[in-house]
Amino acid sequence: MAGVWLQTMKHVEVMLVGSANMDLVVRATRFPLPGETLQGSGFQRFPGGKGANQATAAGKLGANVGILTKLGADPFGDELVASLSSAGVLTDWVLRDPAVSTGVALITVDDAGQNTIVVSPGTNALLVPSEVETAFRELSAKVVLAQLEIPLETVIAASKLGSDAIFILNPAPARHLPDDLLATVDYLTPNETEAEELTAILPSDDASCLACARILFDKGVKNVLFTLGARGSFLATTKYGRHFPTIPVKPIDTTGAGDAFNGAFAHFLASGEDIERAIHLANITGALSTTRAGAQASMPSLIEVMAVAD
Repeated sequence: MAGVWLQTMKHVEVMLVGSANMDLVVRATRFPLPGETLQGSGFQRFPGGKGANQATAAGKLGANVGILTKLGADPFGDELVASLSSAGVLTDWVLRDPAVSTGVALITVDDAGQNTIVVSPGTNALLVPSEVETAFRELSAKVVLAQLEIPLETVIAASKLGSDAIFILNPAPARHLPDDLLATVDYLTPNETEAEELTAILPSDDASCLACARILFDKGVKNVLFTLGARGSFLATTKYGRHFPTIPVKPIDTTGAGDAFNGAFAHFLASGEDIERAIHLANITGALSTTRAGAQASMPSLIEVMAVAD
């Protein structure tokens, strides 16, 4: 069943097209082996989903940001709308489907702050290209940011309809992508796993990052921005490559760190920062997000980011 548009269309600096989930999180000393049951602790519920996380990251930094996503007409959907709104995200393009439940993510966090995630997509799987077409009919944006927790054909529609904007694709979760989609991407932002899935090369150092990027350039990607966890990030353009170190932190929960980076990068790029400054500030945003539990709950404010930035 198609969703219902809640409000009217308008201009935004950053437009997210992506998922929204409720994250159900439990802590454990370590991850269980196959067939093993472990005693966990500290169950918590957090608003999540890559699209909503990235929109929240941008919103908390002060961006004029909207999101196109689909939720169920259920309590989890209500909580997600409230969370997005409280972060300053415009929910004009949020759809509600009464026939299908909101997506959920089951997350285990170990004592080192690392995580494993299993996602049940729910309504995220029902966001279709025609709904993107409706959203973009009267919408203008400086930056369009998408991920892969929604149908691939919907991501492709967003890449084409946002052709006047900078199109950033966070290729997560990792999967093969068609060349016609990659050719529309201004900035591809894979982590190590996602880059290896796309190129069969693990970006473990500057040379391997550049080798990965060359394969992606051949497919039409304009720029590749690798997210490398505690090592920071690496920008590869057709003219040069540069590593950007991040700030040292003691991580508590890495859930959503990549989303924090992507949302921040989209915001700072849309707000007029040069590419190197935008990456530097995105690195800080991602690092600070790991010092708190949860995904959307962990996203730092602009004041917190600028207090660390040099």
